[in-house]
Amino acid sequence: MLYLIEGGSNMKKGCPFGTHRVIEPQGVLPQPAVRISNDMELYDNEILIDVQTLNVDSASFTQIKTQADGNIEKIKEIMMGIVEKYGKHKNPVTGSGGMLIGTVAKIGEAMKEKTDLKVGDKIATLVSLSLTPLKIEEIKEVRIDIDQVDIKGQAILFESGIYAKIPTDLPENLALSVLDVAGAPAQTAKLVKPGDTVVIIGGAGKSGMLCLYEAKKRAGITGKVICVQRGTRHKARVMDNNLADVFIDADATNAVDVLNKVAEETNGEMADLTINCVNIENTEMSSILATKDDGIVYFFSMATSFTKAALGAEGVGKDVVMIMGNGYTKDHADITLQIMRESESLRKLYESLYA
Repeated sequence: MLYLIEGGSNMKKGCPFGTHRVIEPQGVLPQPAVRISNDMELYDNEILIDVQTLNVDSASFTQIKTQADGNIEKIKEIMMGIVEKYGKHKNPVTGSGGMLIGTVAKIGEAMKEKTDLKVGDKIATLVSLSLTPLKIEEIKEVRIDIDQVDIKGQAILFESGIYAKIPTDLPENLALSVLDVAGAPAQTAKLVKPGDTVVIIGGAGKSGMLCLYEAKKRAGITGKVICVQRGTRHKARVMDNNLADVFIDADATNAVDVLNKVAEETNGEMADLTINCVNIENTEMSSILATKDDGIVYFFSMATSFTKAALGAEGVGKDVVMIMGNGYTKDHADITLQIMRESESLRKLYESLYA
């Protein structure tokens, strides 16, 4: 299929994928690009958004917090610097972004017949901040415990960009928090089969608990769902909400320890599916060793290194299917929001933690 840059208005004509915004290097798409234009003059196939909140990717925000030693003003300075330099919020260390919530301010002429949106609609973008043209005038508030930042600013959604209208039956910040990781539980729903043994590493985190919920539902009473989390301080919220059958206290960077503890809980059979939801580096081998031969490892973590995973599996002679997490899968927003509607206890927990 040939994508033509066309339009019938006085607005500048844009590529559906946003390549017209790429400054450096030429010829690549906006996500891998080093620098893009965050000029808020609208192209004919773009949507202009007045931004309310940025939900920064967990791996990215963890890195920024560490760099800033937890200092709020330093966090603001780092984030403003990223956007000023690159035209988007793509963390130069992790390569990841996040997503945003905002109000539709203007719709390009060529987009008006291609979208169900209208000016004034409140939406969450379901594409990464690492490819979204963004201009920040002011950072109003940093909610350091939930990776959210309130700003005054604007952003651009490309023609190919996906979004979700903010539901009226859930708090906005709750919807934003779960939509940011919507790909993980939706992919879990596709991958887990009845009777499976599923290991979720980082299972007590935001994406992890959603994955646990879907895994329990899909594996059924003949399956087994194991949560691996460092420390026991979050054990109660996992087990009290019936999100897992087993809780393992283990450091995900210690692959042999994870291997031994999962082997003990599975009588040496290991997992049919392992899902990695952690936000730190060097957890690839724990995921691989926890999985049986011919099993599946799903890396949802943005801290995952393809090189470490591929060469590490080869190095230990492990024949597993490895899936690099895609933040999008069909109906992922609907699936994830439905979890909040299905489980009153989980919704209340997420409201207390992330809203």
